Amino acid sequence: MNQLQNENTAPFDVVLGFDMETDIGSYTTFYDGVQKGTDPILDILKKHNIPATFYWTGHAAMHNPEMVKKVKGAGHETGCHGLLHETLGDPIFPLPNNWPILPYEVEGRLKDATKIISDITGEQPVSFRCPRLWGSTRVVNVLESLGYISDASLPLYYYGEPVVPYHPSADDWTKKGTMNIVEIPNFCDLEMKSNDPYQRDRDQWPLFRTKSAAAVMEKAESFLRYVSAKGERPVLCFYFHPWEFYPMPQGAMDFGECMVTPLPFIVENCGPEAITQLDALCGLLLDRGGRFITAGALAREFKENK
Repeated sequence: MNQLQNENTAPFDVVLGFDMETDIGSYTTFYDGVQKGTDPILDILKKHNIPATFYWTGHAAMHNPEMVKKVKGAGHETGCHGLLHETLGDPIFPLPNNWPILPYEVEGRLKDATKIISDITGEQPVSFRCPRLWGSTRVVNVLESLGYISDASLPLYYYGEPVVPYHPSADDWTKKGTMNIVEIPNFCDLEMKSNDPYQRDRDQWPLFRTKSAAAVMEKAESFLRYVSAKGERPVLCFYFHPWEFYPMPQGAMDFGECMVTPLPFIVENCGPEAITQLDALCGLLLDRGGRFITAGALAREFKENK
């Protein structure tokens, strides 16, 4: 038994989420990641016999319907990631030319995205995640009205709590309340001292590929300790993207009216190294005793147990 297993033997759950979107988030118009990075993800999940939730933007699903069906056919949950990779909720830090959509636009966007995905799969998605984890009270209220049962948008690195799944308040999505939908926080290292104004250095992403699976497991262990000390069952909710599993362009990309140059860490080690480290991470989580479960299944269990 390794050191990670010795530190904490309390049971915990693992939700693997893959945000199916344009390459490098909002910064390209391409789908190389969806088209060429999804198969390696499916191979790893099949190898370890674990389920995951794939959150599709409506635009990604519309332009890659056969891949949506392939992922669903492999036994994974089909979730929604909005209509486009845009700011649906409350922005945490400023981004150029990426203003939040207006509150009255949220419902229309989510209705359209839900219908696109439903038409492709024959089933309405019930699990959701906002692009960049930028959710809001407005978003969860609209999701509830549309029949969603889980939302995995809350970034713990920024809000700090609640640390386990909860029913949010209709007046403040970051607080516990009486809504039917279940909010699943995305884990981070809550024990470390942050040196970032937005506390992004506490976060899990994209440590698995910029450093290693072992490095992200250190953050996971910190979170397991922190939550277990409160007498709660931890949930390690992860977020990845298909473009991380296919080599991304390095340097500036010319779009005619502008040049886009992602910071080096955004595209670092995308492709073979990311595939290797995801494989290793799944093995480490299984060795550690994690129970893999989809977001929708976790929400159903949570409601039943409460």
